[in-house]
Amino acid sequence: MRITLNGEAADVPPALTVQTLLQHLRIDPRVVAVERNRVVVKRAEYGETTLAEGDEIEIVAFVGGG
Repeated sequence: MRITLNGEAADVPPALTVQTLLQHLRIDPRVVAVERNRVVVKRAEYGETTLAEGDEIEIVAFVGGG
């Protein structure tokens, strides 16, 4: 399945959820925010939010500092 991931075309396995996409990418879900088609996905909904062909996904990491 083809999606756009952080502005780049990406081929990913079919039937992924946001949670399984993060696992596939080896990203800790506690340290990122995810946007699907310009809508922020609540962390509690990562496991229920299924990705579809053509989705635009943005993953943003939290950065600490002062």
